[in-house]
Amino acid sequence: MGFGITELVIVLVIVILLFGTKKLRSLGGDLGGALKSFRGAMKDVDELEHTETKDDIQDKESSGTIIEGEVDKTPDK
Repeated sequence: MGFGITELVIVLVIVILLFGTKKLRSLGGDLGGALKSFRGAMKDVDELEHTETKDDIQDKESSGTIIEGEVDKTPDK
């Protein structure tokens, strides 16, 4: 049991009569803006996952640091 084209047209006409074209246009614009900002946020999250931060780079650089000093080989008593 699905909707045919005639049922969809009838529902569309009723919605236009109830809300008016201005209200539907602003609702569509708001929905489009929300989807656009959601997609932008998802893109930003993906970019953040694939970029290295300064802390990550410093951690990698510090892992190869050579520490100079003297070693005392006398056994502890």
